[in-house]
Amino acid sequence: MHTTDLDQAMQSAVEAGQASSIAWYLACDGEARAGAVGHVDADPDRPAGPDTIFRISSMSKPITAVAALQLVDDGLLALDGPVDDLLPELAHRRVLADPHGPIDDTVAAERSITLRDLLTFRMGLGFDFAGPGVQPSLDRLGELGLPPGPPRPQEVPPPDDWLALIGSVPLEFQPGARWLYHLSADVLGVLIERATGRTLGDQLARRVFGPLGMADSGFTVPDAKRDRFGACYGEVSATGTRDVFDLADGQWAAPPPFRSGGAGLVSTADDFGAFASMLLRGGAAPGGERLLSASLLDQMTTNQLTEDQVATGGPAPGDAGWGFGVGVQLRTVPIRAAGAYDWDGGLGSSWANDPQHGLIGILLTDQMWTSPTPPPVCTAFWTEVYRTLL
Repeated sequence: MHTTDLDQAMQSAVEAGQASSIAWYLACDGEARAGAVGHVDADPDRPAGPDTIFRISSMSKPITAVAALQLVDDGLLALDGPVDDLLPELAHRRVLADPHGPIDDTVAAERSITLRDLLTFRMGLGFDFAGPGVQPSLDRLGELGLPPGPPRPQEVPPPDDWLALIGSVPLEFQPGARWLYHLSADVLGVLIERATGRTLGDQLARRVFGPLGMADSGFTVPDAKRDRFGACYGEVSATGTRDVFDLADGQWAAPPPFRSGGAGLVSTADDFGAFASMLLRGGAAPGGERLLSASLLDQMTTNQLTEDQVATGGPAPGDAGWGFGVGVQLRTVPIRAAGAYDWDGGLGSSWANDPQHGLIGILLTDQMWTSPTPPPVCTAFWTEVYRTLL
């Protein structure tokens, strides 16, 4: 696997100030390589490596989806079963008569929210990528202390209190009607906790991280590992300086009150490579232990949205659909091939599995995205991956 051009592209990104530290993992037809450039917090004594720990934010979503699907394999949850018993705060929902209209003008939900709704982000509440920008229920949640924005795990109330707030506002769409981003994954994390009687962190450690050897993944970075964990940076000024979004001893330095299944995890290139490889192997660990049944994995990585939902409200209308916790590429675009399944993290990460080409690509950086458009370092990474390896 010759990746000289990729190495140089990532080094150039660091030299251009696009990130201080970058790590990546590549696998193609069974051959794998991890690499890194830059330094943690630009400290010359702390070179970045495949074991540097990064905030993976929304790349938490596919991991949470796998944890939920394992409970389907176990018989504890059913894909099309209502979540009312375990999440009574979400039972007997009211729904806005007009998704963008008055918050007190509601109708009864036509049915209960199901596990499938949560996995496919169709519970009826979440961020509307393709709407007109007016979301009354999300505005009310902001007034109640749950504003939109990048993850700040220490500032979110505990799961029971959080879910009570979610249940206090009407849904904006009927369950199953529209793809709406993010909140479903956090609800899914609470569902896993209540179904298992364990914290989401404990359940992931037992069923995902442990079997795959993902020793540096979790919701907290302990003191002993802090030297491999740096700040996360935000907006870049006209003079080239970068705002600090979160310091190494900040939001991820202590156990959070709320373990966000949608955006709360940290990981490494090596760790997430183990997770991605498990998916590409059909749900099995390296030694053959099955983490997820092949039938559920197939559903997870296949588009579940209707044609209309893809066209009007999917993650990339017209180009990508959604499976269970992952985007599914429906047509080839410059930096992604049709048939790939993937997701990115707004705090600086990107991942895709491309089964057609036997390809895994993972990019982790310490520079958060400042718009939905991939930053130059992300575009450069995927351009070189497809140009070099294929």
